[in-house]
Amino acid sequence: MEEVLIVDGYNIIGAWPDLQRLKDIDLEEARDKLIGLLSDYQAYSGMKVFIVFDAHQVSGLGGKYTQHKLKIMYTKEKETADELIERLVNEWIARRRRIYVATSDMTEQNVIFGKGALRITARELLVKVNESRKEVRRSIDDGRQTRKNAVDYHLSDEAKSILEKWRRGK
Repeated sequence: MEEVLIVDGYNIIGAWPDLQRLKDIDLEEARDKLIGLLSDYQAYSGMKVFIVFDAHQVSGLGGKYTQHKLKIMYTKEKETADELIERLVNEWIARRRRIYVATSDMTEQNVIFGKGALRITARELLVKVNESRKEVRRSIDDGRQTRKNAVDYHLSDEAKSILEKWRRGK
């Protein structure tokens, strides 16, 4: 069963402390950082991730983009992110997909839960993203340690003993 994560972009930016601070300085940079973090999370988790950004106050917008294999959707004029998320859940729920929606908007959580999607709070998603980043770092560090002694890692104890004696000149 395919797993899909739909993220309410501006809701998450407003809820994650680092992105909240960055948003106050440069909203576009906060958006780009969220996209980067969720792109890494998508690669780690195997989930298909969609980020929905509200553009209801900007005329003429609305569109779908792919960046770092991540689907980014902007709402149409006079459409809210919540409306687009609800429409996506309605369209996708019956297609053998497990759908998660990440938002801290309690009303939206209740609506999508009623439609059959699973909800993830902004805090829960932040924990998942941070854990995936730690796991990737751990994996990279383990790979470096393994490569450091790649020959030693594959040798039998007897072969190690013979090489050690040879190294010591015995």
